[in-house]
Amino acid sequence: MTDAIKSFFEIDERQTTIRTEVVGGVTTFVTMAYIVAVNPGMLSQALGQDMFGELLFATCVGSAVATLIMALGANYPFALAPGMGLNAMFTYTVVIGMGVRWDLALGVVLAAGLIFTLLSVLRLREALINAVPTSLKHATAAGIGLFIAFIGLKNAGIVSAHEATLVTLGSVRAGEAGLAIVGLLGTGVLVARGVRGSILIGTAAVTVLAMGTGVAPPPSGLVAMPAWPERMFGAALTHLPTAFSIALIELVFVFLFVDLFDTMGTLVGLSQQSGMLDDRGHLPRANRALLADSLGTVAGSLLGTSPVTTYIESASGITEGARTGLASVVVALLFLAALFFAPLVESVPLYATAPALVIVGVLMMAAVQRIDWGDATDALPAFLTLLVMPLTFSIANGVAAGIVVYPVVKRLSGRGQDVHPLLDVLAVLFIARYLFVQ
Repeated sequence: MTDAIKSFFEIDERQTTIRTEVVGGVTTFVTMAYIVAVNPGMLSQALGQDMFGELLFATCVGSAVATLIMALGANYPFALAPGMGLNAMFTYTVVIGMGVRWDLALGVVLAAGLIFTLLSVLRLREALINAVPTSLKHATAAGIGLFIAFIGLKNAGIVSAHEATLVTLGSVRAGEAGLAIVGLLGTGVLVARGVRGSILIGTAAVTVLAMGTGVAPPPSGLVAMPAWPERMFGAALTHLPTAFSIALIELVFVFLFVDLFDTMGTLVGLSQQSGMLDDRGHLPRANRALLADSLGTVAGSLLGTSPVTTYIESASGITEGARTGLASVVVALLFLAALFFAPLVESVPLYATAPALVIVGVLMMAAVQRIDWGDATDALPAFLTLLVMPLTFSIANGVAAGIVVYPVVKRLSGRGQDVHPLLDVLAVLFIARYLFVQ
């Protein structure tokens, strides 16, 4: 059995051991386990708290399936789960903001996943990636960081609505806000010290403090049988044809673009860290890795969750020496084990996940360093992209702003050669959408 595992995952060829891969897999899971509580908690704001158990099932099983595809198909130590930012877009932009029914929104996610899969199979993903300028890719990542950090502050009550100024400082003396601030500071210190699982530890600590001080009730139990997603399973497939309507096709492509950019950036970063790039700087079997990502989104949508993507937290396992898909198998098994702790996960209050959202936002903001702020034709579209997202509470609006402004500014500045023709097509489609469909 051991020899078969070594042979399948090329353990010896990659100069690693089964023990190292197991430790790497456990480390990766600990650093990204916060998604088990954060994703169902976020999505349940749009679908209803009574759907939490089904959303937990979709989160854990969707993550496990996608990670296993990555492990067995591409043999990389990369783990997947519902993407932060993408889940915010699903919840706050599409369902709550636009009033799209959750089952129809899942159809939109399925459509995006199927197109991503088709692009991966036909090897056309480069055309889309190359069409969107690097500055807008970085701005999209940073804008999503601002957006989810804003959501975290809002969920904690630190930021609240105001008639005159639109937003204002909430009551920081309230128990929820105070605990979130303590959690944010504590998590920040843990991250600064390089403690693995910092975000998970911070979320757990705030939850324990909330229960210990009586701000939140204790869990109803520790373990329970998983809740089968009877209301959610397959709902996306039912509404797939409607997702391609004029009113919704824009959302399909926004989900597609954000997922595509996020995946490519993460894969490049992880492969650089693990030393897996070849002599030309390319990732071997990159198409298989992208296919695992797209199939993960398809599987996740059928189960009932927002788009699944590769997690940069996989870097923690790589740091521990993980180099093969065996580490990803360990992550997948741990996601399945987490299914049985639904009562414990459900007891995590919304404000306890606020530090996680803010910290992830901070990490995503690092992308602004790679934007050429000295070039106004890059800076203006990039700035509007990352500014419009939190101010309009919509990732889609931010992406659209950048894609529309970029070709206009470039061409009117005499630098039309910097604009890919496909970007012109996308800009026209976005303009038409806002003029005639909104």
